[in-house]
Parts: sequence; C-alpha cells; structure tokens
Amino acid sequence: MNGTRETLSVESATLLETLAQHRAFLRRTVRDLDDEQAARRTTVSALCLGGLIKHVAHVERGWIDFLVRGASSMEGGEAQWADEFRMLEGETLAGLLEEYEATARRTEELVASVPDLDASRELPEAPWFEPGARWSARRILLHILAETAQHAGHADIIRESLDGAKTMG
Repeated sequence: MNGTRETLSVESATLLETLAQHRAFLRRTVRDLDDEQAARRTTVSALCLGGLIKHVAHVERGWIDFLVRGASSMEGGEAQWADEFRMLEGETLAGLLEEYEATARRTEELVASVPDLDASRELPEAPWFEPGARWSARRILLHILAETAQHAGHADIIRESLDGAKTMG
C-alpha cells in the first residue's frame, strides 16, 4: 500500500491503517509457534490459532469478492465453514500466514481502486440479512475490520492459554 497511500482518500487510508494494525495484532499471537501449537485447542472452544488466521483470511477474501462481483460471490461454501476454524492435514501456519498476507495485499489494492466508499451492492438472500439490504464499500471494510479485531481478541486468549504469552503484554 505504500505507493498508493497518496492516492487514497483520508478515510480509505485510515480504514486500511486500522485494519493493518488489527491484522498485526492477530499475526503477533502466532509468533514463535510451530504447526502443532498453532493447531492446538487450548480452551473449551473449537478455535485454534491457525484456524483463526485461516478464518479471518477467508472472511476478508469473501467480502472483497462480494465488493468486486456482488452477491453471486457468496453462493455455496457452507459445507466447509467448520473447517475454517481448524488446521487441516497438510496445512501449515506459514502457509496460512502467506495466504493472509496475499489477501491483505489484494484488499489494499482493491480499496485503492474504489473511487467511492458509498458505492453499494445488494446483499444475498440469507436469514441474517434484511431482505433488500445493501452494503457500501465502507460498510464492508468496517465489517472486515470488526471481524479481524474480534478474532484478534480470541487469538490473544487462546495464546495465553497455550503458553502464557500475551499479544499486548
């Protein structure tokens, strides 16, 4: 994003900088861990650190696809939802982090190309969306930011349960 920051609106730049900060908090929770530790459940929750990285990347990618292609980008995928929260056979923490970095770069590039954060798309039909509701590019970015921040907090608890390390400590 460094080269495009000057061309972004102040609002877009602020949203992306805040998102980058929360991504950094989330990535910091997995510092110095191996794959087994990243896959370990440390609470009664089914969540693990690698799964959270994977989930947040998937959610961000999905909403950015929605911003580009609309509701059709959100069809299907419910069967794999539970697998988003855990590391599957053959997945590595390094690989999940690489995917997350690629997703972040794509988001930053796309936001740099959005001329108007008020531009909106109609949400797909789903029980959790009001019929006919539309989300603007701004609302999508805020949702990605909230999702990242919420799961960074979950990750902090999981990491502290794992070995006592704290993201902010």
